[in-house]
Amino acid sequence: MRVRFGECLLDSETHQLLVRSTEAHLQPKAYLLLALLIQNRPRALPKSEIHERLWPGTFVSDGTLTSLMAEIRHVVGDKARQPRFVRTVHGFGYAFCGEATDVSEAAAALAGQKASCWLIRGRRRYALPEGETIVGRDPGAAVSIGDASVSRRHAIIRVSGGGAVVEDLGSKNGTHVRGDRMRAPVPLADGDVIRFGSVELTFRVFEMPDSTITTIGDGGPDEDS
Repeated sequence: MRVRFGECLLDSETHQLLVRSTEAHLQPKAYLLLALLIQNRPRALPKSEIHERLWPGTFVSDGTLTSLMAEIRHVVGDKARQPRFVRTVHGFGYAFCGEATDVSEAAAALAGQKASCWLIRGRRRYALPEGETIVGRDPGAAVSIGDASVSRRHAIIRVSGGGAVVEDLGSKNGTHVRGDRMRAPVPLADGDVIRFGSVELTFRVFEMPDSTITTIGDGGPDEDS
């Protein structure tokens, strides 16, 4: 399960929670509680079920559960009185109430639509084929950006099945996605603004129609008339 909500990404395979592209630390039971609520969204889970899933066969007071919920809200930037992600069902339990996107499902949907990925900078368009694409100041880079703030091998974008992930390659001035500096690889969504050094490009995903596709300018998608 890889689910994005707000500025957060929960990855059950790596057992990580990323907030603004940086790994956030939750104690194990708090992480399991968050994953449980997301997996069962939007169903409200009674406290009895949560207790059984987190502490099977063991008595734990409701105060412990309340403490875990407070930790989760603090880390993801939520508030009990104005919940964005987790709402309290008084006298019953908790429910995940925020908008969440399954990253793997989104990638599969894009693949089914014959999507193509691009980086756009003004009138300049860079096609991102399946596989790995280097972004940097090096003239030999697939996406070459002649700006002093950009490192020679600044970042790499990996495209697979219509989805894409960007990873910084230890650049001097960093890579920012949606305004936040990356600390780990970040899945990209259509319309995301990526800043390499001080240069901004927009990640776009286009659904490829069945009609013939031609390239215009520096290689953007366009239908034949």
